[in-house]
Amino acid sequence: MAKCAICEKAAHFGNAVSHSHRRSNKKWNANVKSVKVKVNGASQKMYVCTSCLRSGKVERA
Repeated sequence: MAKCAICEKAAHFGNAVSHSHRRSNKKWNANVKSVKVKVNGASQKMYVCTSCLRSGKVERA
């Protein structure tokens, strides 16, 4: 699910590399929080990443 409703930031994939350099699949989820935000004067609940919350792209309700 981890996808920001503002900037569309989502999970990305890569390799987890062990000490012996063996590779396995790894997934990094975006740091997404469920918050109430103001949209067109009304409050709405949506998933927003923490970088959008910190930068002020959304206003909490």
